[in-house]
Amino acid sequence: MNKGELIDAVARNTGESKALASKMVDETLDVIVRATVAGGKVQLTGFGTFEGRDRKARTARNPQTGAEVYVPATRVPAFKAGKAFKDAVRPG
Repeated sequence: MNKGELIDAVARNTGESKALASKMVDETLDVIVRATVAGGKVQLTGFGTFEGRDRKARTARNPQTGAEVYVPATRVPAFKAGKAFKDAVRPG
């Protein structure tokens, strides 16, 4: 499912217009991104948690040449699925 299909599903399931559904999806994603960038986390009970995580600097290896490459420290977005989400995805 891509973003357009998500918007269509939200509009269909809520009975709202696609324009309103698009605005709500966009705003929800924007709030999650802004909170994560600010160093916070967004915890949706049963669904999961969005947060930023720090990665330490490290030395990696170029797979083509075998040469060592320095990878600087960085901050990356992360998502940890909640129990209800994990249970829904697990077979059986």
